[in-house]
Order: sequence, then structure tokens, then C-alpha cells
Amino acid sequence: MRIQKIIDVIEQWTPPAHAEDFDNVGLIIGDPHLECKGVLVAHDTLENVVEECIKKDFNLIVSFHPIIFSGLKKLTQSTYVEKAVSKAIKNDICVYAIHTALDNHRFGVSHALAENLGLHQIEVLSPKEKTIRKLTTYAPKNEATMLLEKLYEAGAGKIGNYTECSFITTGKGTFKGNEDSNPNVGIKGEKTEVEEVQLNLIFDISSQQKILHTLFEAHSYDEVAYEVFNLENKNQTIGMGSLGQLENEMDEEEFINWVQDKLNIDMVRHSKKIGKKIKKVAVLGGSGSFAITTAIESNADVFITADLKYHDFFQADNKILLIDAGHYETEQFTKKLIHDNLIKKLPNFAIALSESITNPVNYSLKWQKKPK
Repeated sequence: MRIQKIIDVIEQWTPPAHAEDFDNVGLIIGDPHLECKGVLVAHDTLENVVEECIKKDFNLIVSFHPIIFSGLKKLTQSTYVEKAVSKAIKNDICVYAIHTALDNHRFGVSHALAENLGLHQIEVLSPKEKTIRKLTTYAPKNEATMLLEKLYEAGAGKIGNYTECSFITTGKGTFKGNEDSNPNVGIKGEKTEVEEVQLNLIFDISSQQKILHTLFEAHSYDEVAYEVFNLENKNQTIGMGSLGQLENEMDEEEFINWVQDKLNIDMVRHSKKIGKKIKKVAVLGGSGSFAITTAIESNADVFITADLKYHDFFQADNKILLIDAGHYETEQFTKKLIHDNLIKKLPNFAIALSESITNPVNYSLKWQKKPK
């Protein structure tokens, strides 16, 4: 199996088109045409992770975080990034990063965090904008059914839990081909009128290339008339963060202890307790200060995320309990999520979880002197 086949499986699950614009997802290092000897799933692609891949005689690392986030101007092995990249290149190790494509997945990073915290009725916290488009095209009336079926197969016409969604209107189309035209309907140089239908279908941005290719292949016209529109509608099944409910409400102190137990951590940072019962919980794995307002507007009682700065805590404003549970800690279930998905799609292929713990943050609790 070639590495490109593994990439196809990953991108069908987490399309790069769903990643944030600032991100660096996809194949970062290596040749996708190489035969894949095995996949190592990691949280970060550090030098020790590359070494682990070499020892297993694998040649593909599927990493959550990208090792190259901004441009590299040199490879002198003077930084941890350069060391990892150099070792991967030297040993023909390919590196693929998923990152925000999985952050924005309905059942991605934050959903895994929500599930491990015991939440129910989980939905997307902050639906992603600019991922829905609409195709409008025109076809002879007798070809409409066939063309629609082809477009459905390519991914058009999906709305939430519904498929094969479209809107059709009838009318009269006119055209006249010049001397270089090659019409399948009508005669070049003569105005032609055809009973046509207008087809309208929405689709996810990740399917656009396949849908347009299908349209051009299946349509009988020499020149296909079509329009693609960007829609302002938010995609309720794609986006950052998750929102869910506890089975039973808790007081704040009990809930903080609950979070520490579920995430297996000894300490968290949090805003001032306001005496509010905790029932509705918003979470966002990794850095999530940008979603504080969204969590408040969703009427969540608490928002769990990471990397909150001093002034971020002021935004709680006696409306919500903010909990910073750590970047790695809130993403700790991601590696297994990636691994389990690949195993499900490729059950007979060598896929292993990295044993390396790449969390760079360490904590020390204050030592209490015992009384004599």
C-alpha cells in the first residue's frame, strides 16, 4: 500500500479544507508514492518520535500537531524542529499532520474530551463558517434525474442528517454555438431552445473538486453552464469545541475535582467560583480563549480549555466558570482517536500508537513540611 492511499483515507475522514487558514496540515515531509511499511500515530513529531518510527521499521508518522508550522529557512539542527525534520528526511520518513482538520471534526478532538468527561447530548460549540457552498446548474429536462444521481454520489445535496437534497425549477434555455463549437444538442450557428431544469444543491467545500469533475463528465453539453456560491450559513456539524450536559449537576468544587480525576491531572487553573451549579459544559481541546464569548452565549455553566492568559480570566465576569486544564491534557485523547480511526479503516495494516509522551509542560506541587 502506498503512502498516498493512507493519506486518502485520512483526508476522507478529516478533509484539509476543514482546517483553519493559518494551519499547516497534510503531508509535510516525504514522498507520497513510497510503499508504506507502517504507520506510527503521534501527538507531536519530535526527534524521539522519528527515532521510534525508525526502530519499528515504519516510514509514515501521522501526527496531530505539525512539526513545521511556519517556513523553515535553514536545516542546521540548531532547533528541535530542525532536528526532527532532518532525521525524518535522512531516513525517508514521511510526516503527515492533521491538526485543525480534526479540531473542526464533529467527532474530533473536543468531542473526545467531552466523552471522557462523561458529557451527553454533545454538539458543536462554535460551528465553522464558509464551509457550505451551493451549486446551480442547468440541464435538459430528460437528463435531470441521471445528472442528479451522479452529483449525489459525488457528495452534493447533503444537509445534516439528510442526503439527496435538491431544488428543481423548469424553464427554457437558449444558446447559439459559434463555428468552433461542437454542440450535442442543436446545430452550431443556429439559436437553440431547450426545455431545461435548473438544479440547486448545497455541498461541503471539501467535495467541490469531485462534484465539478462529475458535473463536467456527466453533462451532455459541450459547455456546461453552472454557478458556485459561497453561503453564509454556518455548518452545524463542523467546528471548534463541543457542548454537552452532565448526567447530574455538581457544585463547582465537586466539578473541578471531577475534571482532575477524568483527565488524570493534579492541578488546574480557574476563574473565581461564583456559586453556580454545573450542568451544561463547554469544552475546547487545546488553545481556546477565542471561544470564551461563544461558551457564555451558549449558556454553558463552565468552559474547559487551555492556554488562558491572565486577562482571559476576566472575561468570565461572574457569568461562567473558566477552567484551564492544560494544552496537552485537553488533547490527550486525540492520539488514540486517530489510531482507532485508522485501524477501523485499515484493519490489516501495521498501525501503532507512539509510546513517546511529548508534553513539554511539567508541574511541581508545593512541598509541605511535615510538623514535628
